[in-house]
Amino acid sequence: MTPSQETSRSEAAAVDLRSDTVTLPTPAMYERMRTAALGDDGLDGDPTVRQLEDEAARMLGKEAGLFVPTATMGNLIAVLSHTSRQGQVAMEASSHMYMSERAGSTFGGIAYVGIPGVAGAMDLGALEEALQRPGTLRTELVCMETSHANAGGAVLPLDHMQAVWSAAQAAGAHVHLDGARLFNAAVALGVPPDAIARYTDSTVICLSKGLSAPAGSVIVGSTATIQGAKKLRKMLGGTQRQIGVVAAAGLVALQTQVARLAQDHAQARRLSDGLRRIDPQFRVNIPATNILIAELPDTAPDSSAWVRALAQGGLLVRPNGARRLRMVTHRHLGAQAIDLALERFQRLVPVLLGKA
Repeated sequence: MTPSQETSRSEAAAVDLRSDTVTLPTPAMYERMRTAALGDDGLDGDPTVRQLEDEAARMLGKEAGLFVPTATMGNLIAVLSHTSRQGQVAMEASSHMYMSERAGSTFGGIAYVGIPGVAGAMDLGALEEALQRPGTLRTELVCMETSHANAGGAVLPLDHMQAVWSAAQAAGAHVHLDGARLFNAAVALGVPPDAIARYTDSTVICLSKGLSAPAGSVIVGSTATIQGAKKLRKMLGGTQRQIGVVAAAGLVALQTQVARLAQDHAQARRLSDGLRRIDPQFRVNIPATNILIAELPDTAPDSSAWVRALAQGGLLVRPNGARRLRMVTHRHLGAQAIDLALERFQRLVPVLLGKA
């Protein structure tokens, strides 16, 4: 199936703005999966997995990598790798790790603390306090996220990341990056991926979002960190056998899909520009990457009602709290799909705002 055929198919159906996780593998991925060299990754290793791990580590400027089923597992493994029982992990208060993943901290008896921030960037003064506060749990790890999902795909400035890195180092703490969409951040900043990962001891990337692989993530870090992470992966049930059949798609994703993310960013801006012209009460962010957040007025129905009504009109979106909607552009949404989405929003938004 050609890219134009994929786009035509998606545009003929509902316009799916729920997430870039809905992306399907490319024809090249299917072919690489069909011909992948396989082995037992829990025993003597899978050669395609090793190739993927090496490629991810190389791109991010780290010594080694470890293939894991999900970024959530990868983040948890990183936390367990860098902390001791009753340690503390500091992260921005609206980050995905804090909002959606902190239940995993119970596996290690570790405390997650949320640091207030703006556009996904932690307040450095509050971070310093968490790192140096006497008489409490010691902060052993600081986590960042870029691009930042709950901040509308915001990208952390490199000087902010460097400041976080320096503060953590001075306090004897490690730094981990939830880089599920790190490549979106790199494209938005116009820098190579290792320019972002350099301010971390470990980083997790996700292959199944805008990069379009069907599954999988990679943790990268020092050789010692990854050796310990591999043991933790086994303890958490993350060892997979002939998983090179999936890793093969991840290799193609890294080799062919990174630069293409700029197209998703352009379509997100096109959608944002159009939505902001519909009604000033329907407030939408100007996206740095591929994520849009729409703020709903207090007088309008809540986000769940909007999700249901928009779905009936052929638009699939997700709630992001009671009065926010989240939309994400991806490979299957070309210019025609965005225009179709705007036509449908133009028809439905006035109705939902009670103006039709």
